[in-house]
Amino acid sequence: MALSRTTELDAVNIMLSNIGEAPVNSLTTNVTADVSMAKNILNEVSREVQSAGWHFNTDLEVPLIPDATSKEISITTNTVRVDLEGENEKSDIDLVIRGEKLYDRKNRTYLFDETLKGTVVYLMEFTDLPETARRYIMIRSARIYQDRLLGSEKHHMFSLRDEQAAFMALREYEMDTADYSIFDNYSVYRVIDRGDVVKRITS
Repeated sequence: MALSRTTELDAVNIMLSNIGEAPVNSLTTNVTADVSMAKNILNEVSREVQSAGWHFNTDLEVPLIPDATSKEISITTNTVRVDLEGENEKSDIDLVIRGEKLYDRKNRTYLFDETLKGTVVYLMEFTDLPETARRYIMIRSARIYQDRLLGSEKHHMFSLRDEQAAFMALREYEMDTADYSIFDNYSVYRVIDRGDVVKRITS
């Protein structure tokens, strides 16, 4: 049988095995309290990890269109971060999410007169995530699950080492796929650009 990417059922069964429980065949029928708790923790950790914003769940240049009547910009329920960055940044607007709408902190209003373009971070379904993200979320969830149910310090340390290794693999995946460069971020680039700045000022 060919290997496939981790499913929610796989993740929950790994979490159950971490406390010595038998695996289950379904997450929808005859769900026990242990399975329900495992699934809730998996969702909790998935939200936590994804909210940090990664290459795989971040879209750039997303049109943020005000409603023609209300002039408010509504967002989807899986949107966790919106920001105006780079050439789309506006000094007279400071966007934050409030409820299901965008709010301009600087002008203290929900009303917008123009379409904006922003960087948006979304929450994705577990099966839409890359394998490295699924594995990290699964291992972190298993460690938290064990901590809450058993509280074993010995098991905690074993799980923590696995969690750290999975996090490093996720960070490596992020660096490989996002193709980050110090030249993409001025706050970093200005450190190496300091010499040229001095020349421009003194010339």
